[in-house]
Amino acid sequence: MGEPTAEVSGAAPLRRTPQQARSKARLARVLEAAERILIGEGVEALTTTRVAAAAKVSVGSLYQYLPDRDAIIDALAAGYFAKLEAAMDGLVQAAAAERWEDPVGVLIDAFAGIYRTEHGFRALWFGSGLTERTRAADRAHKWRMADGIRRVLLALDLAHDHETLARTCQAAVLAADALAQEAFRQNAEGDAELLDEAKVMLRGYLADVTARPRPR
Repeated sequence: MGEPTAEVSGAAPLRRTPQQARSKARLARVLEAAERILIGEGVEALTTTRVAAAAKVSVGSLYQYLPDRDAIIDALAAGYFAKLEAAMDGLVQAAAAERWEDPVGVLIDAFAGIYRTEHGFRALWFGSGLTERTRAADRAHKWRMADGIRRVLLALDLAHDHETLARTCQAAVLAADALAQEAFRQNAEGDAELLDEAKVMLRGYLADVTARPRPR
């Protein structure tokens, strides 16, 4: 089970940000308990009372940071987004140091591996309790992932940086995300045939992108 990050981004409306190590550890414990409940019982079970009891903290202590279920959901989502974006940063660095024969395969396999281990992320995304704040954070997250794809292409010298490349990469991320979600809805390990079809589709798209003339 993946451990949510205790450092929650602006996507999560914490009433206060923990400063002391003890408070940070308490918040991390709360998020770990929330993730266990999310995986085992679903989004609907993420009440403040239930999470506080599972984390062995008082409801009042929980309220200092997470005032309601929406805030808990937003905090968990922010942690998952941070983990995915950190993985993308690592892949950008790897692309700069290596020459990938199949960049599409590398990227899809890497993120499919994260989907397999992040049971909480799947439980959250396949549930019905996403908040409007989390949906907005997801849109911003996808733009950051698209920028990661842009940086990978530039690092591999597969594309030229111009104003349309960002939108091109966003389209690739949206397509890959939709296919990955469906693959993992069908199979907890990811439907291998559907993931392979995603690779075929995105390799064709990448071939089109790399064949485009250099902008003047």
